[in-house]
Amino acid sequence: MPLTQEQKKQYKSIGHHLKPVLIVADNGLTEGVLAELERALNDHELIKVQLRITEREDRLAAIDELCKAARGELVQVIGKMALIYRKNPKPNKNLSNISRFQG
Repeated sequence: MPLTQEQKKQYKSIGHHLKPVLIVADNGLTEGVLAELERALNDHELIKVQLRITEREDRLAAIDELCKAARGELVQVIGKMALIYRKNPKPNKNLSNISRFQG
């Protein structure tokens, strides 16, 4: 189910304070990157990803691939940073960025 504008606004404000959990470099989307993406989304639900890819089109294609591979929703892209969300049916209240910042 796509995120509403209100949810995106709320997640952007939470994401502003996050540090990147995953960094994608020139090697692209390797098995290790995808495994870490899966783990991070399971734990945190909302994560910031830094893409160290110089070409804008390549960067946007990589973000699209990340979202498809993780079955996640793109919340925001600013420069080389992407904010990705995937709901966890049983989130850990101590790890989930959504739970922690909503109180």
